[in-house]
Amino acid sequence: MDNGKLSVREKIGYGMGDAGCNIIFGAIMLFVNYFYTDIFGLSPALVGVLLLSIRVVDAVTDPLMGAMADRTKTRWGRFRPWILWMAAPFALFSILMFTTPEWTYNSKVIYAFVTYFLLSITYTAINIPYCSLGSVITSDPQERVACQSYRFVMVGIATLILSLTLLPMAEWFGGENKARGYQLAMTVLALIGMCMFLFCFANVKERIHQAVPGKEDLKADLRDVWKNDQWVRILLLTLCNVCPGFIRMAATMYYVTWVMQQSTQFATLFISLGVVGMMFGSTLAKVLTDRWCKLKVFFWTNIALAIFSCGFWFLDPAATGLVMVMYFLLNILHQIPSPLHWSLMADVDDYGEWKTGKRITGISFSGNLFFLKVGLAVAGAMVGFLLSWFGYDASASQQSSAAIHGIMLLFTVIPGVGYLLTAGVVRLLKVDRELMKQIQADLEKRRTNYQELKTTQHVPSGDAARSPL
Repeated sequence: MDNGKLSVREKIGYGMGDAGCNIIFGAIMLFVNYFYTDIFGLSPALVGVLLLSIRVVDAVTDPLMGAMADRTKTRWGRFRPWILWMAAPFALFSILMFTTPEWTYNSKVIYAFVTYFLLSITYTAINIPYCSLGSVITSDPQERVACQSYRFVMVGIATLILSLTLLPMAEWFGGENKARGYQLAMTVLALIGMCMFLFCFANVKERIHQAVPGKEDLKADLRDVWKNDQWVRILLLTLCNVCPGFIRMAATMYYVTWVMQQSTQFATLFISLGVVGMMFGSTLAKVLTDRWCKLKVFFWTNIALAIFSCGFWFLDPAATGLVMVMYFLLNILHQIPSPLHWSLMADVDDYGEWKTGKRITGISFSGNLFFLKVGLAVAGAMVGFLLSWFGYDASASQQSSAAIHGIMLLFTVIPGVGYLLTAGVVRLLKVDRELMKQIQADLEKRRTNYQELKTTQHVPSGDAARSPL
């Protein structure tokens, strides 16, 4: 097989890696605010502090993990072995994070910070190599979009499993004891996620290597990666792109429970419907980019999302059928940019090698993952702080009108503004279809020339003796 085309099995295998990540980390995106406030018992403002504070540690650990991955040398490659090594620890710490000890409030706060920190560290150790892997399994930009589309379909399946089973399993395992129910339900899902990681490791291969290998130290790599102007811009895109969707995801349980006045069973159906919509969006990404440049698709989809999301403000929450249909359509639109975003990260990595002569994949993707986690933290913290600002009370039987107003803003208008900002950032990128064709052709020439140079440097000694001085 060449560096371009991938088999369906390998695309599914690559997608399984993020499916494993999302069946665990998706629980955080969908339920962490609700779990910490309504099950674990933390105040909304403290949840905001928790989600933001861990990102300070990530500012150190993410680039270090990227550098470690770049320098890893095994028979499996640079990035694949980390998926094998970290699968079990990531599953373990996710279970501990969703465990509620029967301790004093202050002790529980410490426990929450420690377990969330440990989960974040293992997430870094498995996700940076996994994301970097997408840049080295194929050099074909269209295959990269196809691969990312498979990835997000698999993510959709994993998230669908999560959304359909977590709440029902928590009720079945725990009954009135919701804390025990969440712990046991997360144990089942974590084991499934670990098996998905192992499937990814077994079915994906690394093929792309730096055109001309370098031996610089970490400080030199960090200095050189900043010379990639498109990398700096895609960091901003990563931050902006993740915030709107996560704010709405984090607000969904509150919206269904308090604004729509619906049950846990309805919340399961509602969230699952959105996940199915996202799966459709993932498949549409490849269809649209076969015809148009991915940057144009990215931009106009976010413009549509901004209008669509703000329009939700005017829907009557009691019109359940209409809300569900619009939520389904909104999630189709929301997921279209996701495969494009990760494909652009790989393109920007190529652009950096083309411009600087160095391929610093691990550090490049560690920066993107750090800004992704910052975006998740900012979004989660915003939900926590605004709920506290509007007077949300998890123990109340009915929320105040101010709290309902705040939940509606978090579910509709605030994400809409975020989508508009994302569209603006997309306009700063220049790695369009034509430029990527030139970059791929130039990099292929470099690889060919480097191989030819290596061949001439290893001429047999007999021939060398006959060569003229």
